[in-house]
Amino acid sequence: MTAWGFGLIGTWLIFLATRRVYRIAQSALLNPMVTSVAALSAILLFFHLPYSSWSTGAHWYTAMLGPATVAFAVPLYKHFATLKRHALEMSAALLAGSITAILSTIALARGLHLSNLMVDSLAPRSVTTPIAMAVSNRVGGSPDLTAIFVILTGVIGTLIGPKLVRLLRLKHGVAIGTLLGMGAHGIGTARAFEFSDLIGTISSLTMIIAGFVASIAIPIAVFLFNISPK
Repeated sequence: MTAWGFGLIGTWLIFLATRRVYRIAQSALLNPMVTSVAALSAILLFFHLPYSSWSTGAHWYTAMLGPATVAFAVPLYKHFATLKRHALEMSAALLAGSITAILSTIALARGLHLSNLMVDSLAPRSVTTPIAMAVSNRVGGSPDLTAIFVILTGVIGTLIGPKLVRLLRLKHGVAIGTLLGMGAHGIGTARAFEFSDLIGTISSLTMIIAGFVASIAIPIAVFLFNISPK
């Protein structure tokens, strides 16, 4: 199989295998978003397959990220009445959460004296991958690095999120969904749907709105904090 064919077919097969392992083990550490990437990287290195050839075949999956995000509109329509009833508190929480995530990331990265490229790539880490990569490219970051940071954020959020739900004794689906969507975006939303359809819907809406806020706020923050290289 060529690197192109492996990128198209092999990636799909590896994802199916890692998803099967995750469903059997039920461990956030074995999330297919992580294990599939690790398996793919190992195979590329072992067989000396060029990344550029692999990505030519796999780019179709990247192209489907946008439509997949739009597909969240289906459960949103289903639970529209609940979303409308809690619109005010959700809006306040999302605005506060988005701004806090952006500013804390920038402040920490600057405090650690990271390069401009790293700071710009880290800034969009708290939103879903397709939006984060687009924002990263817009402000001068590396979309590939941003994708890695987004996945790491999602995995960590998925590990911590359920523990916070228990610690804070959250019972309402809106609160749980908002927490997972804001803290772990796409991966957290997948986990949220394992709780219930309502929690997954709230999480998906949270993820989408957080992406919208970030697409506006991050370029402004980059400009105000003079992050991007001249």
